[in-house]
Amino acid sequence: MKSIQRNARFAGVLYLVITVAAILAHIYVPSLIIVPGDAAATANNINESATLFRLGTVGGELVVLLSEVVLAVVLYVLLKPVDKTLSLIAAVSRLVMTTVHGINMINYFFAILLVSGTGYLSVFSAEQAQSLAMLFLDAHGYGFTIGIAFLTIHVFVLGYLIFKSGYFPKILGVLFIAAGVGYLVDSFALLLLPSYETTPGIIAATIAIAEIAFPVWLLIKGVNKEGWEKRSLESA
Repeated sequence: MKSIQRNARFAGVLYLVITVAAILAHIYVPSLIIVPGDAAATANNINESATLFRLGTVGGELVVLLSEVVLAVVLYVLLKPVDKTLSLIAAVSRLVMTTVHGINMINYFFAILLVSGTGYLSVFSAEQAQSLAMLFLDAHGYGFTIGIAFLTIHVFVLGYLIFKSGYFPKILGVLFIAAGVGYLVDSFALLLLPSYETTPGIIAATIAIAEIAFPVWLLIKGVNKEGWEKRSLESA
């Protein structure tokens, strides 16, 4: 029981690390560097703040991805007494998202190379290099959304497992199922509907509530001892 409680709190810490690093890599630093619709200004910002861009986006994303791998395994351990197969599906779908996001990072490096003026890129004019860099930054956004589409499976299954567990509050499972609907609608709309450019506040709030409530519960309460022991005996 002590081991599973340590795993629960470790998962909460990982969620916290992912949240902070993701805000830095996906929101804060890009807002300082990327100027929507202005390739020249964006290229100039990347050149002037190259270290910030690399550390904030690439470094922050690496922290997120490495933490995601560990979190997927820890969540599998926490929830496998409920249903081993579904818990494995949840872990694999999160790892698929992580893989997609890892490959997607190459778009940032393409953008950095293009604005750096590396010798073999001299065949491009400054305007062409800047436009191509902006193209790769936009491609990174789409690649991120594709990864989130795979996370949808994880969130729905995670919500179901939490709801059925008996050692986590059912409301947390309900929140994750609602968040799964939000992830599904948002990711598919961003990929398939050209007019859909910004996540509506109600969807963002639904996702945020679930993604905050569960880690807080893990850090403060962990798992219910009697409920976890009962499930573990049943699964054995």
